[in-house]
Amino acid sequence: MNTQYTISTAESCTGGNIAHLITMVAGSSSYFKGSVVSYSNEVKINVLGVPASYINEFGAVSKIVVEAMAIGVRKLMDTDYAVSTSGIAGPDGGSEDKPIGTIWIAICNRQEVKSRCLHLSGSRIENIKYTSKIVLQWLRDEYNLSLLEGEQ
Repeated sequence: MNTQYTISTAESCTGGNIAHLITMVAGSSSYFKGSVVSYSNEVKINVLGVPASYINEFGAVSKIVVEAMAIGVRKLMDTDYAVSTSGIAGPDGGSEDKPIGTIWIAICNRQEVKSRCLHLSGSRIENIKYTSKIVLQWLRDEYNLSLLEGEQ
């Protein structure tokens, strides 16, 4: 990665796995500032600044919440880029509206935030691993940021 840029993560359903993948790379301390594992709604609200009304109205697994998480962690860590995840990895916790495997992801920089919804069907571990890789691949494709060893 071009080390003039910095990145942070806000992870709910991935539980810090994206941060783990980034920090497995030697030298990542020059661009990775940190992560908030915001597994609870209280952390989303009190640490990341997600408005409680977003969670109450749309649920933690939603476009508006995952975007607020990305913006919140980018501001909190004062980074150039941020990523966030919120979803239902399984094996339980799903509903008719948001079945197991529904995962929202977001990436942002200082000018914009983008999000997308994944609909996965793997095991809990598979969903976490896949989501983590998709987020990093999307960051690479969208902003030309390669954070994992061997990426060009």
